[in-house]
Amino acid sequence: MRETFRKAKAKPRKAIPKDIIDELIFNCQNLRDRPLLELQSRCGARIGEVLGIRIKDIEGRRITVRNPRSGKENEVIFMPEQVANRLTTYIREKGLRDENRLFNLSYTAARAMTKRMGERLGLVLNPHDLRRHSATFASRNGMPLEIISKVILRHQNLKTTQLYLGKVSDSEAIRWMDILHGD
Repeated sequence: MRETFRKAKAKPRKAIPKDIIDELIFNCQNLRDRPLLELQSRCGARIGEVLGIRIKDIEGRRITVRNPRSGKENEVIFMPEQVANRLTTYIREKGLRDENRLFNLSYTAARAMTKRMGERLGLVLNPHDLRRHSATFASRNGMPLEIISKVILRHQNLKTTQLYLGKVSDSEAIRWMDILHGD
């Protein structure tokens, strides 16, 4: 019976290289699309969190996520300075006020936009791939797993974060051994 109803294993997805993510972001034609993609790929935000942001939730380089998936009252998304600056410009140019949503977009529309932009580069892309990129990029650049887990992905369990990062290639393992031991 167990064999019949065995849980399907998720296929490991390949991390998208930074240069491809950068090209995806830099090729945005719409004023709205770039900050939407950057919040996911640079800050590790979930698409649902991004679509729920109100202007009053943004303070400097911090975004308060109200009623996050973790069940906590709120969580914080931290932004790099360049993303925060572009977001400020976007808000000013759109004339958004405190109670306005940052992006007046449905989940379905945001997902379709991400898919369309990926197709332009020959990729099969969904919003969660951008979040996965954020974690993988941080990991490959030496950020400690605990920081990736608690700050970028905001997971409660390190094992969940490890699933995002996937396997380490032989060449990457060798590179890190050289970095560690000074060769």
